Amino acid sequence: MSSPRLHRFLVLTWFHSSGRISCISGLASSKHLARDNTPRARLLQRPPAAFELLSTGRRFKVRGGSGPELQRFAPRQSGVPSAELHIMILGVAFTAHSVRNSCFPAALKFLRTPWTRRAGLPAAARFIHVDGPPIVPTLTTSYAHGTSSTPMLYDTIGGMLQKSVERFPDKDAVVFVQDGVRKTFAQFQQEVDQAAAGLLALGLKKGDRLGMWGPNIYEWVLFQFATAKAGIILVSVNPAYQLQELEYALRKVGCKAVVCPTQFKTQKYCDMLRKICPEIDSSVPGDIQSARLPELRSVIVVDSRQPGMFHLDDVMQAAGSQHTRELQDLQKKIICDDPINIQFTSGTTGLPKGATLSHHNIVNNAYFVGKRVGYDWKPLARVCVPVPLYHCFGSVGGGLVMAVHGTTIVFPSAGYDGKANIAAVESERCTFIYGTPTMYVDMVNQPDLRKYDLSSLEGGIMAGSPCPPELVRKVVSEMGVKGITIGYGTTENSPVTFLASPTDNMERKAETIGYVLDHIEAKIVDPTTEQVVPLGMTGEIMIRGYCVMLEYWEDKVKTDECITKARWYKTGDIGSMDGYSYCKISGRSKDMIIRGGENIYPAEIEQFLHTHPKVKEAQVVGVQDARMGEEVCACIKLVDGQECTTEEIRDFCKGQVAHFKIPRYVLFVTGFPLTVTGKIQKHKLRAEAEGRLGIKAEK
Repeated sequence: MSSPRLHRFLVLTWFHSSGRISCISGLASSKHLARDNTPRARLLQRPPAAFELLSTGRRFKVRGGSGPELQRFAPRQSGVPSAELHIMILGVAFTAHSVRNSCFPAALKFLRTPWTRRAGLPAAARFIHVDGPPIVPTLTTSYAHGTSSTPMLYDTIGGMLQKSVERFPDKDAVVFVQDGVRKTFAQFQQEVDQAAAGLLALGLKKGDRLGMWGPNIYEWVLFQFATAKAGIILVSVNPAYQLQELEYALRKVGCKAVVCPTQFKTQKYCDMLRKICPEIDSSVPGDIQSARLPELRSVIVVDSRQPGMFHLDDVMQAAGSQHTRELQDLQKKIICDDPINIQFTSGTTGLPKGATLSHHNIVNNAYFVGKRVGYDWKPLARVCVPVPLYHCFGSVGGGLVMAVHGTTIVFPSAGYDGKANIAAVESERCTFIYGTPTMYVDMVNQPDLRKYDLSSLEGGIMAGSPCPPELVRKVVSEMGVKGITIGYGTTENSPVTFLASPTDNMERKAETIGYVLDHIEAKIVDPTTEQVVPLGMTGEIMIRGYCVMLEYWEDKVKTDECITKARWYKTGDIGSMDGYSYCKISGRSKDMIIRGGENIYPAEIEQFLHTHPKVKEAQVVGVQDARMGEEVCACIKLVDGQECTTEEIRDFCKGQVAHFKIPRYVLFVTGFPLTVTGKIQKHKLRAEAEGRLGIKAEK
């Protein structure tokens, strides 16, 4: 028998739903080793499909030339010995007996042709296989279906947490650095069950709504899971809401209970509730009778005792044995399609709407987001989560990902603090980090950034608003986050629908929002005809799949406006798609500027302005103009210590962007109006710009 060889493989794997490997192919080069050496192969490319195999830690044997799975890639040929490959996954070691290279041309020829064009499949494929980053352009029009060999999960939030507790009982589940809170999975589940039974003891029932109002504190995550286990619908209330907004939200969904801290910074939560419900002070806790909030019965304060309100300790100690049994019985009655979370839209325009999400929506989104970035094969992942929990990015990307994948989630501070973020990465050795573009701008511009050891960072997600390419490059170069991924989604879609791969090249990371997520359909349509546009053409992005919300809470009119009868969700975002299903965002249809009949998308100009060395952040809006209808106005935040003029910015644009896109007005600002999630409130920015320019009266 010939001596073992070291082979360098390009390994591509396909799996049946049982997890059994169905084929493996690709031999690039080899060299002889001594017979007693253990051959170790370095993978040239390890797509997520291969990582799926890595996570099993099992030993597989594949026999080429005889087995039906490999035969399709390496058919039996005269004189070709049966190839035997032993793959020991944990050691990432590949032992290979002599394999005649001539048995692989069929495989390589097969790979040169899009696999979707095999016999029996349409030549003009309209779907993309997303187990790994697409390697061939199979799309022929701007419609993509993210097919996957991994089935969707059919489980509840409580069920997923239980599985992670069984796998990692003594591993950190949540860490709140600023507050000094650290809970293992076993400790966390015990407190979740205690709080869930306590809510039942207070009289809350399956289907009731509980408002969680506050910053990133431990109790937020505690009640996120306690409500899920009790079948109570968690209402995520913006911690920045003022009286009118708060009353609207609580009344809109009929909250029966509210959980909040006494205050945070200038937000005095208990005092604000008293102003809306003056009856609280004279009420017995649990029996509030409010004229303005008729369904409200209980307020739970997490950090102090207040008249007419429960303290957190009261809830944790309220349950008796009957409530514990009731909680256990409920687990058999709660189903995946039950509504479990109401996420209010960020309200950048108009009144916020209550996007109603099910267990199935957010459990699967957390699962496939984690799978895309690699959490399923990195059980020691520690994720820094500075994004707010009240938003899907934090609650699904943080809390739900923890429960589904068994990751540790680390919250640097209750409110956003760029310096606290990088300090938490260093102290907790975080391997991943989340953030909106605004948050990353703040982090990369920290004056003492290089003093911190960020070497543990492997990857991260940037999402929430358009991501300037220059910022993506800075995050890689300045923070060392080589595995940064750009994501796109909406609250109504649970939220992520497009996400890049950590292995994507810099051009794709910087210029696109990634490719369609598993089991999701996406298409780009002409906004007027709703016909799918050709590849590369811009249009409105529409989404269909498990991720689409159930409804806007008790608002059929608004629901029907954005979800078609065929269950396509209209995002209102403008973008284009390539043959691999990678998508580029041009902007919001509502933000589009129409100047003298020309359609201008602000994101394009913003991305260009970010390449100016003096520009720290740029936002572009349309302002009223009597002659042109609208004119382009750039609002620019400069790098600290820099000075700039309008003419310098306009000269920078000349010859680089079309003349009609060059800003007529340039305003230098110190900040932008933001939602609590870090999104720019462009309607407010537009009003401020028109006010400064003296043209507000022209409306």
